[in-house]
Amino acid sequence: MKQRTLFSAALVAALALTAGCGSAAGPAAPTGDASGKLVVWDWKSGDAKAASYVAKAKAEFAKQHPGVTVEFVAQPYDQYYTLLGAAIQAKSGPDVMLFNGGGQIRDRVGDLAPLDSYVADDRSRLSGWDAFTKDGKVYAEPVTLQGHPFYYDKSLYEKAGLNPQAPPRTWDEFVRDCGTIAAKTGAKCLALGNKEGAGIQFFLSAVGSATLTPQEATDWIAGKRDWTSPDVKRVFELWKQVNDTGLNTDGPNSTAMFNDAFALFQSGKAANVIGLMSDVGHWKDFAEFLGADKVGVMTTPVVNPAATPSLPYDGGIGYAVAKSTKDPKLAADLVRSLSSTDALKSFYADSGAIAADTSIDVSAGGPAVATIVSEVKTGKPALHVALSSKTLDLMGRLSQQLLSGSIGVDEVLQQLAASDKG
Repeated sequence: MKQRTLFSAALVAALALTAGCGSAAGPAAPTGDASGKLVVWDWKSGDAKAASYVAKAKAEFAKQHPGVTVEFVAQPYDQYYTLLGAAIQAKSGPDVMLFNGGGQIRDRVGDLAPLDSYVADDRSRLSGWDAFTKDGKVYAEPVTLQGHPFYYDKSLYEKAGLNPQAPPRTWDEFVRDCGTIAAKTGAKCLALGNKEGAGIQFFLSAVGSATLTPQEATDWIAGKRDWTSPDVKRVFELWKQVNDTGLNTDGPNSTAMFNDAFALFQSGKAANVIGLMSDVGHWKDFAEFLGADKVGVMTTPVVNPAATPSLPYDGGIGYAVAKSTKDPKLAADLVRSLSSTDALKSFYADSGAIAADTSIDVSAGGPAVATIVSEVKTGKPALHVALSSKTLDLMGRLSQQLLSGSIGVDEVLQQLAASDKG
């Protein structure tokens, strides 16, 4: 994830050349005007799996505002926040824009319009609002839920003579079973990609839920993070230990999570992976290779007996409204259409995304998705989502150094504590 930075004049000048990447041809249009036009930026609308979703959202919006043109401009994800920041700074940004929940949107609320007065009727229908909230105000309406299930390959557990219906419940059992799987099948324990520095985010949230006490986790999410806690230290020690003992797939710092690490899991090279709920590196992608009945979801094995492991999840992605838009009510109506039940049904059906509207029937998707949705009821916020994008960037770099052995856990925690306070 990229933190917000100062952008050079050259980048702003180049924006017109790059903004047309994706589904829209040519440069992005300016903010909506009296001609009745709204411009949306995201990184999803150019994906074929999102085509029906976008079409249904636009049709829903057109019923209310038949004279308004909606233009979607799909940007490349790896440049998205850089391009968006430059466009906003140049006062040529879109009216509606897609955000990841957590630090990416919270760092930018100064450029966004609060949506509370427009989305009140959707609050009970949708989940995941907290990830798009800052200082008690909502800045985006959730489209999906994003979390980090602990997936496992049932066929590898079976080949190793283990019961796939009874996955390990403690960390010691997990390590023991990994040894058995390696000896019997040659598969590694965990598929890991940390080239982008994202692997540590998934690990912190998944393993942290099984390591921090409930009070520590609550305090962490509330901003009262104790980086000197033995339980917090234990998470980072395990991050290093798992790699040092050969449980990870080879070369995690040179392996991209998206999508090389997930490919290692779905090709049988690793028995487990901390993946996503939506809409890549998730149950539907894995089922295409392993078979829906062979994709397992386990509760993260308990590290600390005082912990209560749960599915770490938040609002995944959501659409926000630019403060600069000329008609925030109109833009908010489009945001609501993008989170309508019919549109989200299509997004789930085509991409496997776990929609923010959890009333959508997932029973035909197989046991893994059914398990995930059932665990949403008792799930807790993902620990990494509470961190700023600046601290996440730093954590990504430090996590790579931990794996390479060029830094120690204590120094990592000191640097993260200083960044978190800043």
